Amino acid sequence: MRLTVLEIEVGNPASPEVTEKLEFLIDSGAIYSVVPTPILERLGITPLAEQQFRLADGSKIARRKGVALFRYGERVGGADVIFGEEGDSTLLGAFTLEALGLALDPLRRELKPLPMVLAVQENP
Repeated sequence: MRLTVLEIEVGNPASPEVTEKLEFLIDSGAIYSVVPTPILERLGITPLAEQQFRLADGSKIARRKGVALFRYGERVGGADVIFGEEGDSTLLGAFTLEALGLALDPLRRELKPLPMVLAVQENP
């Protein structure tokens, strides 16, 4: 199985001009993105909550969660981010992909634009 890796900028929504480029492993099976805690702290992103996760072996862990800005070329979006600890992979999850308007083609392992749908009610 081929892995898909992408370089994306991460920033604090309160200071969107300050970002750091990171190499992410795209994990379309993950809900949240994971960024190492030292990088999030350097960007001034603070944890807002703690989230429980179940690992493949059935055990549970807790990680802190905040909100980050993600930029890929001209695409910009905000999404929840997990404060990664030692041993955690730097992952780009489904919420971040959607916030950027992207989807992962699981067969070709390529990013595709996500069709953006907006429900608008017309006046009679």
